[in-house]
Order: sequence, then C-alpha cells, then structure tokens
Amino acid sequence: MSEFRIEKRRETAAVTLVTGATVSGVFFLAGSSQLHAGPERVADVLNVEPGFFPFEANGETSLINRAHVLKVALPPQMIEAQLDAGYDVATRRCVKVLLTTGEVITGHVVVFRPPGRDRLSDYAHIDERFRYVELPDRTVLINSAHIVALTEVYES
Repeated sequence: MSEFRIEKRRETAAVTLVTGATVSGVFFLAGSSQLHAGPERVADVLNVEPGFFPFEANGETSLINRAHVLKVALPPQMIEAQLDAGYDVATRRCVKVLLTTGEVITGHVVVFRPPGRDRLSDYAHIDERFRYVELPDRTVLINSAHIVALTEVYES
C-alpha cells in the first residue's frame, strides 16, 4: 500500500445529471471534513470546490462535473442533514422547488438563521451550491444553479 493513499469510506447515492440520466453508485468520503467536525459528507464533496468529483458506478469510476449535476438522492437511512449543529432548533420551511428541467420537488428545507432572518428569502441567499431538501422518504441535495423558483407551501 502506498504511503500517499488516503483511506475513504463509500456512501451510496443516485446522481441525476442535467442530461436526465440518473446514475446509482458511490461517493468516496474522507474520515474527517475540512468544513466541520466529524467525517466528510456527500454535501461536503459537492460544496467544497467547483469542478469534478469522483463517482463510482457499475465498477467504473468517472469524474463528474458538479455544474452538470441536477440533484443527488441520498439513501433513505442517511441522516446527513441532521448532523449539523442546531438542526433540532432551526426553522423548517415547506417548499416547492421548480428545477430547470421542469421537475417540481416538494419537501422541507432547514434555515439555519436567527429568528427574524429565517425566511425563505434568507435561505435563498445562502452561498451554498448544493442544498438539502428533505422529502418524506429521503433527502436530496439540489444544485442551486438549477433552481428556477422556490415557493413556500403552507401546510394545513
């Protein structure tokens, strides 16, 4: 084994590209993150820098351009979004997300902002390319460059 090898863990996900293709495979995640305490997350890989990231599907590793990723669906059991400090007390907003493909996704977003600055418009101004949207059965990371509109949905 090389002294330059960095041990990574594998995390499954489904990546949907702007072409419409969805590829199921694995992300390679480090044991620690440069963005927060704890292990690296899929969102860290997507948000840390522009350009390409490695993704393995069908035994083949490809370098995928982040700019051409529409969304990433995490496995149902993955609670990545809930690992952020303050998650339990942050404001949740139910939203409809219209994507450049015409797809509409309805789910919840968590707004990590102080009271009075926790509106959907505050969430929209956060400088983060890939954002969590929590669906009833799983969490997706949506590329904000492909969001056409965010609409708050008031639950009854």
